[in-house]
Amino acid sequence: MQLDCCSPNGKPGSSYCPCDSTEGSVTKHFNKVLSSVQRMADKTVDGGQWTGCAVMFLQSLCPGVNLLSLYKDPQGKFIIFKVIKLTLTDSAGGLGTFEILKVHDADPSLGVEVKFVNVAACHQFLESYSSGAVRQYLCQHACRLLALSQELTVETQLKAGTHTLDQCLDKLDLCLQHIHLSQPERLRDEEIDELEQQLQSQARGPASQSVTIMQEESPVPSNCFKFQNRVFEDRMLTAADVQSFSNGVGRQWKHVGRALGKNCRALKGPAIDNLAYEYEREGLYEQAYQLLSRFIQAEGRAAKLSRLVKALEDCKLTSLAENILDLQPRE
Repeated sequence: MQLDCCSPNGKPGSSYCPCDSTEGSVTKHFNKVLSSVQRMADKTVDGGQWTGCAVMFLQSLCPGVNLLSLYKDPQGKFIIFKVIKLTLTDSAGGLGTFEILKVHDADPSLGVEVKFVNVAACHQFLESYSSGAVRQYLCQHACRLLALSQELTVETQLKAGTHTLDQCLDKLDLCLQHIHLSQPERLRDEEIDELEQQLQSQARGPASQSVTIMQEESPVPSNCFKFQNRVFEDRMLTAADVQSFSNGVGRQWKHVGRALGKNCRALKGPAIDNLAYEYEREGLYEQAYQLLSRFIQAEGRAAKLSRLVKALEDCKLTSLAENILDLQPRE
């Protein structure tokens, strides 16, 4: 079935044309369609929710636009999927009325397998398809999202199982029956899942994501450091820090010393073992005290609180770090 964006609305092959009908025949036709849809819905009351499946084939007739090639391209895939999604949303009455199961290569066409979840949505889609509205929606969205400089002309075909529905669009109840009998043979393709998630992320917009990123990656000022997701002002170690460390570190002072020694020459090699031997009689407090005093003496102004807290974190001594930080005002 071939129509371009400017094609007149009409049902090819249909004996019914609203332009030539009287008011009475229009009403009669509407009631007939409504009755047909209702009968189709009634047939599935006992058998559960009405569902049906159809495959729509799309082919661009414009030399510079190949829908299949665009979908195969990593950058073009999402744009073409969005065009299809918007087209189906417009023609089937909104989101939640259909589900795209798969988009596949049907060279030279692009095949779109669609599952309809209720008879009314399917009927509305068929009306849109037969009138040319589906192709019009597709052209409009493609021209906008692909930034085309020319009008797009597409050729479409609609199938349900082995039945080509383009041949019986004047009998919508028959089309509905074919679609209903053509139940989906697969779950939604993983590729479609990824595209749907990408579409949802785009719909939410970058605002909420940027806030989270800013919170997680907000730069810490050069005179500060972060501990347990809180920012503290950095400073040189004080006598109070040394005392708190010596009282609380216990037998772990050697481990902290080795952590500090990664960036302090005075604590490398046998230095820590020498301190342990030299101050063994004085006990753990004195050994820890001498360790931190040696660190401060060797590093001078670089003997910062942040370096001690980092060493305590590396040694899993976070409670001692919290105790030391409580001795200074928090930011």
